[in-house]
Amino acid sequence: QVQLVESGGGLVQPGGSLRLSCAASRFNLTYWTIGWFRQAPGKEREGVSCISKNDGTTYHVDSVKGRFTISRDNAKNTVYLQINSLKPEDTAVYYCARQFDSRCQSMRSANFGSWGPGTQVTVSS
Repeated sequence: QVQLVESGGGLVQPGGSLRLSCAASRFNLTYWTIGWFRQAPGKEREGVSCISKNDGTTYHVDSVKGRFTISRDNAKNTVYLQINSLKPEDTAVYYCARQFDSRCQSMRSANFGSWGPGTQVTVSS
């Protein structure tokens, strides 16, 4: 079955950086819009970044604009999320998922599927 697996999380200091990876198996990421979501304990899952399947148009929620960058490496069938200038409030489990629709504007969790197991990002001194 199709599968997405996240990796690259860890413990970082405030102001630090990580590169998260979303690796696809048994399907081609080229044909899917990919979103990154995060969920902190007691909080609802939040869409943070998205890259469209057509022209690579990207979206980032306001709170991460200028700090997070989403990109796609088709040769590796992988989508990345570079997360910089990290703050404690960025602490969460980060998930990737796919959407057939090409639009990134809404990032409703209900419209995404094939969720990965997530990777933990902890920002603390």
